[in-house]
Amino acid sequence: MTGKKESKKSAEKITEKTKEQKIIELTNDLQRVQAEFENYRKRTEQENIKFKECSEAELIKMLLPTLDNFELALKNKTTTKEFSKGIELIYAQLYEILENAGLKKIECTGEKFNPYKHEALLTEESDKEPNIILEELQKGYTFKERILRHTKVKVSK
Repeated sequence: MTGKKESKKSAEKITEKTKEQKIIELTNDLQRVQAEFENYRKRTEQENIKFKECSEAELIKMLLPTLDNFELALKNKTTTKEFSKGIELIYAQLYEILENAGLKKIECTGEKFNPYKHEALLTEESDKEPNIILEELQKGYTFKERILRHTKVKVSK
């Protein structure tokens, strides 16, 4: 009987050792996975920062000719007619760059007021039906179907 008890005790010790080894092994695996995840998170964060910087640099690079044209216009402001023509051309150039990037004006005059697109600043008595936009006070814009700025408007009562 003592032989059976001893073999049972030694089997329990082996089981205890394997349990402890398994716990240590799993703990090490968990620590390694946590460290790998933390490294992945940091690497992804750095990649996002670099991507954002590259995007910003690309936009600035596209705007440089407009900046050059502003400098040229300011140097050659001999007549107001030429100067205003230059400013109009620069505006068109800047708007084209932004439009190509995905910017769009929100058209609104004569349309029905939509609180998702418009912000009513004023109301006015009118012969038109209520909630019709009478005047655009400040342009609104969308960027790739997302509203950047609501159009500020005057609405009929």
